[in-house]
Amino acid sequence: MNIDKPSLSKFSTPLIPLTKETTGSKSNLTDIMGKKYDRELSWKIASNLLLSFKYAWTGISYAFITQRNFRIHTIIGTLAIGLGLFLQLTRVEIAIIGLTIGAVIAMELLNTAIESLVDLTVGQSYHDLAGIAKDCAAAAVLISALVALFVAGILLFPPLFIWIQVIFSGV
Repeated sequence: MNIDKPSLSKFSTPLIPLTKETTGSKSNLTDIMGKKYDRELSWKIASNLLLSFKYAWTGISYAFITQRNFRIHTIIGTLAIGLGLFLQLTRVEIAIIGLTIGAVIAMELLNTAIESLVDLTVGQSYHDLAGIAKDCAAAAVLISALVALFVAGILLFPPLFIWIQVIFSGV
């Protein structure tokens, strides 16, 4: 079965360097060939860094409120950092735990974004490619969570077992 794919050329970004050009209140990007890419609207959406942070916080808040797994990952990540501090792990070990937690939470945010975009595009209908996109995004979260468990197993469990042995040997 041969299906014609729509042209994406009007949506694709150029692979050549862009320079910013400001004339009055209008911002455009221009490549080295002189082709202009009007980005006026995108520059107006987040006109300053503080506003960009506000939008990012809105995304985090949305995920925390609406996504059960995001809340679970956040709580478990907080507990892992707390346990690492309690067990007096080194700064590098806590940083590694923090990086893996950050990867899981970032994957969960990307998963939420992809699911929202797929739902926006497909609506109430079912499409095999939409299912594949959602399944692959969920798989990325799963893989990062399994890696985080592996890191926790290596860094947290040995000192935790030593602490448990010290507590019970003193009883």
